Amino acid sequence: MLTAIVLAGCSGADAGGAPRTDGSAAGRPGLPGAATAEKGRVSLLQKVGDDGPLRSLNVQADGRWECADCAGDGVTSTGALDAEQVKRLQDLLADPGLAKETDQAREYRVSCIDALTSSLVTAVGLITSQDCPGEEKPPVAYEILLLLTQATPAEPTA
Repeated sequence: MLTAIVLAGCSGADAGGAPRTDGSAAGRPGLPGAATAEKGRVSLLQKVGDDGPLRSLNVQADGRWECADCAGDGVTSTGALDAEQVKRLQDLLADPGLAKETDQAREYRVSCIDALTSSLVTAVGLITSQDCPGEEKPPVAYEILLLLTQATPAEPTA
């Protein structure tokens, strides 16, 4: 399950803004074990099925990004969002509705087998969705996912 991988793979704080699991992102208390990122930053973790490689994209508040194995080719690439994309991303990350889309708020459970599972690690918490028929996409998080997959080598679908 990707959520378990995300939580296990994100332990500890990183000065570069990597996801944290202690809930202390942006200086606010949180739930122990809740994966979060510094305010204005986001990480996208993707995996197809249980055995697929873990793809990761980390985006800084200024729009610089680093993507490890995003296209499934083992390559790590870097780049930057343009000014319009940075503004859109920051607006989406600041949307109050995003907090209602966390896995905890939605009581999210992975429901498909061998589907692309995408998890956004944000300052408000972990937001997971799957690319499977009939699954409802959290609207703000899905806009973030689309923005990131259109602007980087990350994939929107399996």
